[in-house]
Amino acid sequence: MTKLFERFMNDESGATAIEYGLIAALISVALITGATTLGSTLNNQFQALSTKMNTAKNAN
Repeated sequence: MTKLFERFMNDESGATAIEYGLIAALISVALITGATTLGSTLNNQFQALSTKMNTAKNAN
């Protein structure tokens, strides 16, 4: 029984899976943050372009 418990305590394969899971979660958070920022920036650019086009249209 002692050998079984000792072998269980020295087994690190579960820790490796948890580490990979944490890395995948961090990458996902980074991708979501980047996509959100990019989306906001694109939205601002299109809004500015739309405003300029409407202003040019109404000036004629």
